[in-house]
Amino acid sequence: MKYHSIKSVLFATLLATSIFTISCNRNRDKNQDNETEMSNDNALAEFSYNDALNIADEASNLNTGDNLGSYKTASNCATVTHDTTTTPRTITIDFGPTNCMCNDGRDRRGKILVSYTGKYKLAGSVHTIGFDNYFVNDNQIMGTKTVTNMGLNASNQSYFSIVVTGKIIKSNLTDSIVWNSNRTRTWIQGENTQTWTDDIYEITGNGSGQNKNGNFTMNIILPLVKELGCKWFTAGKMELQPAGKLLRTIDFGNGNCDNTATVLINGNTYTITLK
Repeated sequence: MKYHSIKSVLFATLLATSIFTISCNRNRDKNQDNETEMSNDNALAEFSYNDALNIADEASNLNTGDNLGSYKTASNCATVTHDTTTTPRTITIDFGPTNCMCNDGRDRRGKILVSYTGKYKLAGSVHTIGFDNYFVNDNQIMGTKTVTNMGLNASNQSYFSIVVTGKIIKSNLTDSIVWNSNRTRTWIQGENTQTWTDDIYEITGNGSGQNKNGNFTMNIILPLVKELGCKWFTAGKMELQPAGKLLRTIDFGNGNCDNTATVLINGNTYTITLK
């Protein structure tokens, strides 16, 4: 009886030690979770599809043959073609077949294609944005973005429902980002002026994605602020939850126009460079 009792005690001790070791290893793995590539990829997708909408917005106010003023260089980069004979009507924004350095410091090539049922400022209008061999800094932007003008909110501001089903093939050609989102974009400043670069939008919503490191979900917890006169988001926070990893909080700052954001993981803060 004593022999069996000793065996039982030893077995229980070994089992408890194994469980404790596994638990410690898991906790150590979590404490060592400092990967920020997923946060970078999400920020790249967030920018890329928001940027395409900004370009489409500007083009909607131009005529066939006009150049994009906010994206031109000495060679003007993109030309705009309106087809008003089709239903829905279409806009083609053509950056050409080779990279053109735009005045925001980014190379672009290929086409952004827009179909629309009414003017951007018209309540109820729907703009659908697609891409034809379109690249930004050699990252290929694919998929569709649908923008619906929802009219005015309680603060008398125009706001838009935005749905993205997207994919980005990164410039290294081996990595890609699948990115889907549902957003509300509120026009908080500049709507009543003719100057495009004084426009400011707030963006809220959620979504999901996938990169080479796995799946993730994201949720904006403090509205992202996009000033069209700045290359990057100037403020806002979002939470990004990778599958099987710790929650990340991505902070785009408090109003400064710069290309950095911070990522908070398990109490540790890391700085990422926006592209």
